[in-house]
Amino acid sequence: MSEQEESTRWAPIQRIILPSSDQPDTVSLYVDAGSASGIRLRENDEFARTPKLLEDKLQMSSSESREAHFEDLLSRHSMRIRSGEQMSFGTYFNAFPASYWRRWTSVRDVRLVVQTKGTGTVTVYKSNARGSVQRVDGKHVDGTATSIFELTLKPFGDGGWYWFDLAASSGDLVIENGQWEARDGSRPKGQVTLQITTMNKPDFCLNNARILAENRDVLDNVKEILIVDQGTLKVEQQEDFEAVRESLGGKLRVINQANLGGSGGFARGMYESVENGSDYVLLLDDDIVVEPESIVRLLTFADHCRKPTIVGGHMFDLYNRSVLHTFGEVVDPFRIVPALPHADMETRHDFSVANLRQTPWLHRRVDVDYNGWWMCLIPTSVIKEIGLSLPLFIKWDDAEYGLRAREAGFATVSLPGAAVWHVSWIDKDDLVGWQAYFHARNRLITTLIHSPYPKGGRVLRESVQADVKHLVSMQYFTEHGRIEALRDLFKGPEGLHKVLATKLPEINALKSEYPDAQLKDDVDDFPAPKIGRGPMGGTVVGMPSKKELIPWGIKTVARQLIKAPGPESSERPQGYLAHRDNRWFRVAHYDSVVVSNAEGTGASWYQRDPKKLKSMLAEATLLHAKLLREWDKLADQYRRAVPEISSFDAWKKTFEANAKDDA
Repeated sequence: MSEQEESTRWAPIQRIILPSSDQPDTVSLYVDAGSASGIRLRENDEFARTPKLLEDKLQMSSSESREAHFEDLLSRHSMRIRSGEQMSFGTYFNAFPASYWRRWTSVRDVRLVVQTKGTGTVTVYKSNARGSVQRVDGKHVDGTATSIFELTLKPFGDGGWYWFDLAASSGDLVIENGQWEARDGSRPKGQVTLQITTMNKPDFCLNNARILAENRDVLDNVKEILIVDQGTLKVEQQEDFEAVRESLGGKLRVINQANLGGSGGFARGMYESVENGSDYVLLLDDDIVVEPESIVRLLTFADHCRKPTIVGGHMFDLYNRSVLHTFGEVVDPFRIVPALPHADMETRHDFSVANLRQTPWLHRRVDVDYNGWWMCLIPTSVIKEIGLSLPLFIKWDDAEYGLRAREAGFATVSLPGAAVWHVSWIDKDDLVGWQAYFHARNRLITTLIHSPYPKGGRVLRESVQADVKHLVSMQYFTEHGRIEALRDLFKGPEGLHKVLATKLPEINALKSEYPDAQLKDDVDDFPAPKIGRGPMGGTVVGMPSKKELIPWGIKTVARQLIKAPGPESSERPQGYLAHRDNRWFRVAHYDSVVVSNAEGTGASWYQRDPKKLKSMLAEATLLHAKLLREWDKLADQYRRAVPEISSFDAWKKTFEANAKDDA
């Protein structure tokens, strides 16, 4: 092949895929039945100006559209369209995210190749950043046919997708294969280490290993599949582990180490990927189900990026598989909290209700600060330059790394069409309990290192407010963790590695001292409340308005400090509260109440204690005042320490000190 021919050779960059046979509830993510146009919005559209009308139109469109027949899915790449029916591939997994390729790669032209058998039409569409739909091209097909469409990426500066629809005429039309291609030239393909961090979830790990073994074509450029096992239920001790390892052809390796949290597990994956010569590491959570094609898409996209780029996948809800948790994340710099990049974005978007063609905001390109480490591809060249994860155990490690990478000139892209199904935290409350320590400490560390605002913007104010909310809610174990976080912050960054394996056991050892930390399986395990003893006469209590909030807080804290709990409060609760009703402004009216947890697995007994409230509020206030005074000194200290505490040498010492014998 001549040099000119090599430079114009087309190679696949995204294959058309269909759901596996065990996932009928995900069909809407792959194919979309019905008309091609979806909803077209214009600047003067009545529906664009009136959100309620748009919502009604979406619901009407969804209810009237036909569904794809699951039995027509012939393989992972082939599907039958029945006579007289139309099927769109303008979906999450099969539309081509043209604006992302236009923005981050050197690709400027793509082509679509569709192989069909039967009689019908292939029609290509595109959208812009507003979600407006435009027909691009179309072909009539008959018999065995290969349709090729050459397409430009020039119009996709701010957003937009390409996709195609198939319509069958007098007989069935079968798509046998389809793919989006780019001029590949002699571009080398990077090698990746797939790394899973796990803590007592061996079933999830082995399930994903089986999925990979059943889709061996996605492993062509996978150097190694690495499981960092930090639990007591060992992956290697599972009955079918050896069979799974054998099915992966020697690519699976397990490292056993002490529980160093997510940051310790993922840092190990970063470290090992550099050591084994990989070009990338793909970090994966353990409690996921992976769409295997996503691995190829992330790797292919990263290979085509103009400079080293972190590329992440999205997260769908494992227990509601058509629901996308979020389309991209940024960090609000004034508050240092996760935020949405655009005001019109939704969280928890359900593609079975409104698919890509029917949802205008999905067509705007979303630029992010970081991607969650449920699925995140990081070039090893980036790791060599900026270091590994900070030793934070859990919480804020992924966001901090994305911010650090951005400051060093490395972007993060959350790539549509690449995703996992993950156990969603929508039904969890990780701001209470043992995780409160890590949330509070690591948010403050991230603020000290990255905040562009004096004294960290609004973070200290919100931290004080959180203390008050937890205390008036009788969440004393949670507040103990938050106070401990403030104390440890003043010890400086040098101690972060030392406490990585010990802090969680220390926190959990305190549970016996706090009734609110002691979980029982059933509310009947607690004494029954006496009828009529609940506060406010059973009236539902609403949240104070902004105007009333400060007077309400002063009055509530004063009452809880001065007024002794009712004489029966330690003997029996005043009532039960479901988790959804466990709001600080409501719980604050009780002296004693049983509250169920977010997961629905048990309940705890909250009991008001004025002495704990007084001592904890005083200490938290003093610590925040000290932090305000010493902010600039601490910020300089933590910023200067980042290269050292994220270094290969520092992590190597931690790994060696926390090594475990192989299972």
